[in-house]
Amino acid sequence: MSYVIYEKSSTFIMGKTGSDGVTRPDHRKSYRTLGAAKAALTRICKAEKLLPTDPNYALFRYGIAASAFFHQNIEKSRKATNMMSGKEFVEPVNTPNYMSPASESYWSM
Repeated sequence: MSYVIYEKSSTFIMGKTGSDGVTRPDHRKSYRTLGAAKAALTRICKAEKLLPTDPNYALFRYGIAASAFFHQNIEKSRKATNMMSGKEFVEPVNTPNYMSPASESYWSM
C-alpha cells in the first residue's frame, strides 16, 4: 500500500518543496508508509516557512490518503476535449499531459 499527499481544494498530488519554498504538483510522488508521508508533510511545513495560524499552512491545505482510496473516492475529474475527434471526455486531474488525449504529445507518440 502506498500513500499520497494531496492538496485538499484541487486534489493535485503534491511533490517536493523547491528551494523557493513552493510545493508543486507531481503525479508520480507516493510514499511507502503512512509515517513516511507524515514526515514528508512535516518537511513541507518547515520548508514553506508559514506560521501555524496562517490559513495557507501546509497542515490545513494538504491531506494524506492511501493511494487506492484517493484515486477511487477523493480525486476530482475535469472535462477535456479530445484533440483528434473534438469530443468531450472526463479524466482525473492528475493525468499527465502525455497520457491525455487532449494533448498533442499524446497523439505524436
